[in-house]
Amino acid sequence: MADQWFISMADLAEPALDAVRQKKIAIHPERYAKSYLDWLGEKRDWPVSRQLWWGHQIPIWHVSDVTRQEIEDTFSHDTAVAWTPDGDDSDDHHPRGWFVCSANENLGVDAINGKPLVRDPDVLDTWFSSALWPHSTLGWPEETDLFKRCYPTSTLVTSRDIITLWVARMVILGIFNTGEIPFHNVSIHPKILDRYGETMSKSKGNGVDPLDVISLLGADALRFGMATMATETQDVRMPVEFQCPTCTARIDQTTQNRTKPKITCPKCNQAFRTQWATDAADLALPRGAAVSERFEAGRNFSNKLWNATRFVLMHLQDSGLSAGPPELDNITEFPLEDRWLLSRLSTVSAAVTSNIEHYHFADAARLLYAFAWDEFCSAYLELCKPRLNNPGQKGQACHMLLLGLDTILRLLHPIMPFVTEEIWQNLAQDHGDRSYPWDTKTIPPSIMVATWPRPPENWQDHATEKQFQTFLEIVGAIREIRSRQNVPPRKSVDVTVCPPTHNQAMLIPMQSAIEAMAVCRVIGLASDAHPAPGSAEISAADCDIFIDLADLIDIDAEIMRLQRELDKLEKVIKAKQGKLNNQKFVSHAPPAIVEKERQQLAEFEETRTKQGVILADLQARKL
Repeated sequence: MADQWFISMADLAEPALDAVRQKKIAIHPERYAKSYLDWLGEKRDWPVSRQLWWGHQIPIWHVSDVTRQEIEDTFSHDTAVAWTPDGDDSDDHHPRGWFVCSANENLGVDAINGKPLVRDPDVLDTWFSSALWPHSTLGWPEETDLFKRCYPTSTLVTSRDIITLWVARMVILGIFNTGEIPFHNVSIHPKILDRYGETMSKSKGNGVDPLDVISLLGADALRFGMATMATETQDVRMPVEFQCPTCTARIDQTTQNRTKPKITCPKCNQAFRTQWATDAADLALPRGAAVSERFEAGRNFSNKLWNATRFVLMHLQDSGLSAGPPELDNITEFPLEDRWLLSRLSTVSAAVTSNIEHYHFADAARLLYAFAWDEFCSAYLELCKPRLNNPGQKGQACHMLLLGLDTILRLLHPIMPFVTEEIWQNLAQDHGDRSYPWDTKTIPPSIMVATWPRPPENWQDHATEKQFQTFLEIVGAIREIRSRQNVPPRKSVDVTVCPPTHNQAMLIPMQSAIEAMAVCRVIGLASDAHPAPGSAEISAADCDIFIDLADLIDIDAEIMRLQRELDKLEKVIKAKQGKLNNQKFVSHAPPAIVEKERQQLAEFEETRTKQGVILADLQARKL
C-alpha cells in the first residue's frame, strides 16, 4: 500500500453545501440535489494522489536534514509556500525531513542552503484536475477579459453518475479559487444504455457512433433523437443495430455479435466489417455502421419540414403577398382555422419556452414534433387548400402559412439548427422582409440571431383549441378504421358521429372539415344519430364513431378477425381477473399498481363488450 495525499473537507465542503441549500446553484431535476448534499454532508477527506505517469504532478517537495529555522528563513517571505514536518512535530530537527507545498513550480532543487528538494512523483486525481475546468479554461488565475465576462457560467449539463465525482468538486474548487460559484444551474440528463440495460462503452462495442448517425440520417436527426431522450427519467435504453452497407438491412446488435470483426447480412448474404476488424481480409470488407432506430424520427421530421416548406413556397410564389407583416389586429374576424392556428402558436410557444427554461428538453422536442407534424402540416395545411385555390382568400392564407412556418422554425432551431437555418435562407430569398409582433426590427439574415417568438396571450382561444382537438381526434379515429380495413385512400365512406350532447354544437361547424380530411360523408352528427347496421365502431374524444363498411369489407374475413381479437382479449381479461383475485398480490403490491390493474381490466372488459356488439351486427348481416 502506498501512502496517499488527502485534502481535508471539513472547511471546504460547507460553502459548496450552502450554494445548493441557498439555491445559488439549482440542480435539475431537483431530486438529484439530495445526492449532492448527502455526499458532501459527510465531509470525508478527499484522496487526491494517484500513482500514474500522466496528469498534474502534485506540487509538494520533500527535503531532509534541515531545521525548522532553515525552512522559515528560506520561505517565510513567500505567501505561496507552506510547509509541514514529515513525522512528529516535537522538535526543531526532523530526521525524516519536511514537506514543502508551493504554487511556484520553480521552487528550486537547492533552495535551502544547497539541500536538495525532491518533488513528489504522484499526480493529482483526474477529478481534481477536471474540477478546475470552469475557471482554468477562461484564463484563471489571470483576470482575463474572458474570465470576467464568462465566469460564472450559466449551465452545466452532465450525467447523474458524476454528480459527486465532478459537479461537487467543481463547486468546491470554484468557490475556493475564485470566491464565486462556477455555474448557476446543473442539468442532469439520463444515462443512455443499450437494449440489455448495459452502459455503452467502446470496450464492450455496444455503442452508437455519432458520426455514423450523422452520415446516414443527418446531424439534426441525431440532435432531435438526443433531445427526445433527455427526459427526467434516470436511464433510457437505446437498441443498437448494424446497418448492412450493401442492402441497408438492419441487424440487431446482440451480446454475441457486437464484438465480432465481421458479420454476414442475413438478407443479402454479404459480409461487412465492424469496428473490431483487424486482419487484412476483414479490413478489405465494406464497413457496417452502428446506428439506432431512435434517430429515425428526427430524419423523418426533417423531411416533413422540407415538404411543408416546398408547399408553402409554391403557393407564395404567385400569391401576390404584400411586403411586411400580416394584419393581425382584428383576429376575431379571421376564419376558424386561422384563429385556431394563432391560438396554438401562442400556446405552443409559451409551453416550449417554459420547457426549455426549466430544462425539460424532451417535452419541448415532443411538443414541437406533435404540433408541427400533426397540427400544422397534417391539419392546417389541408384546411387551407380550398382558400389557396380562391384568389380572394389566397393572400390571407399565405400570410398565415408563412407565420406558422416561421414560428415553428424559430422554436425548433435550438434542437435542429441545420435544417431550420437552411429553410430560413430559402424563405429569405423572396420573403426576407416579413416581420411579426415579437420582432424588434426586420428579419435577420440568419435564424441564429432571430428574435425568439413570443406570440401575444390574447391570441389564445381555449374553446377553439378544444373544438379542434376533438375534431382532430375524430379524424384520426376514422383514418385508423380506414387503414385497418384497407379502404382505398380516395374511396369515401359514410360516417355517423355521436358526440355527447354538450359537444354537439361545437362539432357541427367542423362537419365539412371532417369530410375533407377523413375522406368521408357524415350522414349523422348528433348524440342520438342512428348508424347503419353492422358499421365498424370506434371511440374518440368522448364520441362514438360509426363507419359504414358494408360494400368495402369482406364480412367473413372481418368476422374472423374480430373473433380472433375477442379470443385474445378473453385470455388477457382472465389473466387480469386471476391476478386481482390473488389476495397475496392485492395485499402486497403497491396500491397504485393494484388500481392500475383494475383500471386496465375495466378498459379491456369495455372493449370486449363493444367488439362483441360489432361482431353480432356483422353476423346478423350474413343471415
